[in-house]
Amino acid sequence: MKAFVPALILATTAAFCAPARAGDAAELNILGFSADGRIFAFEEFGIQDGSGFPYSHRFYIDTGSDEFVSGSPIRVRIDDEAANLELARQQARERGDAIVPSATLAANRGFTAGARPATQISGDALHMAVNPRPVFPPIDATLELRLEEFSLQGPDYCGDFGPTKGFRLTRLGVQPGEQATLLHEDSTLPASRGCALGYSIGAVQTFFPQGGAPVYAVMISVRSAGFEGPDHRWIGIPAQF
Repeated sequence: MKAFVPALILATTAAFCAPARAGDAAELNILGFSADGRIFAFEEFGIQDGSGFPYSHRFYIDTGSDEFVSGSPIRVRIDDEAANLELARQQARERGDAIVPSATLAANRGFTAGARPATQISGDALHMAVNPRPVFPPIDATLELRLEEFSLQGPDYCGDFGPTKGFRLTRLGVQPGEQATLLHEDSTLPASRGCALGYSIGAVQTFFPQGGAPVYAVMISVRSAGFEGPDHRWIGIPAQF
């Protein structure tokens, strides 16, 4: 027994001291909307797994067409492990200011009506229902969303990681018997998603511009194969009420 205890302590210590290997989960920063609600913007940022390089990606999306506006997306990565993450974010912010100034986005950020971080393991990751704004009793119809995953062919090398998937996002009908509204459905797997293995609804951001049509954006967390483990990135799907 005396010989066993030190060996157990050494094994336990080694396990805790071993370097962790894991993919990276990009942090989500919802930037906001243009004053008229026609553009929605968000940032994802973090330290890339494997390389240790800091990165910041900014996306500016037309809320009417669900397409990137000119100059977007902005992708900054500093290929230096010693580089500061804030430097990458600053460079991306400066480029993004040419599309919509950061001060404008901050002044029109809207309201985070629902949020589910990638770390949450309880509840239904494919369904979210929210009151669009903090008014009680509610004066708006419930915004209820359903995400569906389905098999979709990815690059050949993805076969080593598991079946790749696309997604379909719908807004459920407000009244009984009302048809659901299709917000997005993949027909092909974009190369930017790599080996996409799964999805979840991460947040709902709403905005009621003064004198304009209200809009919202659904943030979808994408789980994909990374260098050291699963990576998490973000997709924004905007729509009008």
